Amino acid sequence: MLKQLTRQIKLSMGIFESNGDTTYGVLAEFSNPGTLLDAARETRKAGYRYFDTHSPFPVHGMDKAMGLGQSIIGPIVFGGALAGLALAVWMQWWMGAIDYPLNISGKPFFSTEPSTPIMFELTILFSALTAVAAMLALNGLPRPYNPLFYSENFRRATDDGFFLHIGANDGQFELERTQEFLESIGGYNVEVIEDRETATATSE
Repeated sequence: MLKQLTRQIKLSMGIFESNGDTTYGVLAEFSNPGTLLDAARETRKAGYRYFDTHSPFPVHGMDKAMGLGQSIIGPIVFGGALAGLALAVWMQWWMGAIDYPLNISGKPFFSTEPSTPIMFELTILFSALTAVAAMLALNGLPRPYNPLFYSENFRRATDDGFFLHIGANDGQFELERTQEFLESIGGYNVEVIEDRETATATSE
């Protein structure tokens, strides 16, 4: 149960695992952003769910083509903002009215007006920190190792290459059929990606 839950969390982060052997998935290259976008749509229509696209720059409409839906970063950041606001209110109240109250011209020990700058600052600070932490967590970062790094062609993903990778742990994945599918939707330089780290651990 725990293993399956961990696997699903990893998949939601785009962290695929190799299947029973060392096969990590199949990678295909596409000629331009338009063909990559069309390929993502066709891959989704074919029933594949655990796949990812890689390009040197964001491709408009790719999230929808991949069926990713709305990002949950917003609600998470909102929670961080509320936590920052609550901490600011509690801190100002505790220091001003409980821990070290000072009678200054008969003014109240705690009030909203003079506390507003601190409330604002901590709300923004916690929002920013939560956004960065959630982005790293949801993207599975930092991740220094990825079997795709062993592909010579994949090095061009940050330059002028457009790639689509289907994970071997996808329910629809069958090695030969998946290779043929990627070729049928315009992919070329189709290659099987092996998880060398898993292979090394297995051999040891």
